[in-house]
Amino acid sequence: MNRPQATVGNALSTAQIAHAKGDPRRPGNPPARAEATAQAHQARAHRVLPSTRNPPRRGSRWLPGRSRARYHQPRSAARSTTLTLRDGSPVLIRQVQASDVPLVADIFDRLSPTSRWMRFLAAKNHLTEAELRYLTHIDHHDHEALAALDHPGGHGLGVARYIRHPHDPQAAEIAITVVDDWHRRGLGTELMSQLSDRARRAGIGRFTALMSAGNVAMAGLLHTMSAELIGREADTVEYQIILAPSAEHNQDWRA
Repeated sequence: MNRPQATVGNALSTAQIAHAKGDPRRPGNPPARAEATAQAHQARAHRVLPSTRNPPRRGSRWLPGRSRARYHQPRSAARSTTLTLRDGSPVLIRQVQASDVPLVADIFDRLSPTSRWMRFLAAKNHLTEAELRYLTHIDHHDHEALAALDHPGGHGLGVARYIRHPHDPQAAEIAITVVDDWHRRGLGTELMSQLSDRARRAGIGRFTALMSAGNVAMAGLLHTMSAELIGREADTVEYQIILAPSAEHNQDWRA
């Protein structure tokens, strides 16, 4: 089995999706360890700093864009950029759109069980229609998601997303996932860079990332961004990444 190289969870775990959609059913988890991890994760979903003692009440998971007119406005073609990874592979990175349900579902299907665990911090065998809608119907401001493809209209290679914290508009949770066949090519780094640029444009200055304590590769990626370890609980660790302000945005995004 390939070792997960670019998978970080938290921005929309299995438990969070269920609460966000008002679904009373609990996700199917392995006994004991998975249940404890999911509960700890849900309880700390909104924490930005360790000193925060009063998390939002259960079931108050914020849905980005709800009650905001721009969430319901149709958008034109996704902004995109083409780049070359360190192994010479060309990739297209563009914003996820409402029509990308098949793309996101395919990326999920191509993840190994270990990569899915690293992403959702729980066992996850499939994405429901409600979950896929949540992952694709986004406002690109408070909730942004970028997909990597091997060519325009081609196969999805990974997704990076942030969800702005409801009680701290300058902070956002992040999640990055790359399909196993594209590990160790630098795609996770590129997705993080592009996502950081989009976040700065949206007025976000800080990322938080909750992930498995055993995800050594992702911890290494966060270390290159000078991430600070701000919490540890059960089988998870939480990092904070300060986004350095940029005087200009030189990414080649096209409308």
